[in-house]
Amino acid sequence: MCLAIPAKILELLDDHMAQVSIMGTTREISLDLTPSAHQGDYVLVHAGFAIEIVDEQYARETLAVIQEMGDVVDTEELMSASGVAL
Repeated sequence: MCLAIPAKILELLDDHMAQVSIMGTTREISLDLTPSAHQGDYVLVHAGFAIEIVDEQYARETLAVIQEMGDVVDTEELMSASGVAL
């Protein structure tokens, strides 16, 4: 299963990297595929890469659906499927 998880960019780092918040967890990801992303933007993360910039409403709605799915499916499994290690 391929899944991209919305994340908020907290800080831009060197070498096209960023620190993001994903469902309350902070991780470093690559911005190589989204070079126009800025601090405060929301991005979809898959396999450690931001693959698309999205608006805040889309990110929040998607996270709400993922959290609802957590009642049925293990949230850690969902995040692992997106390449986000906990």
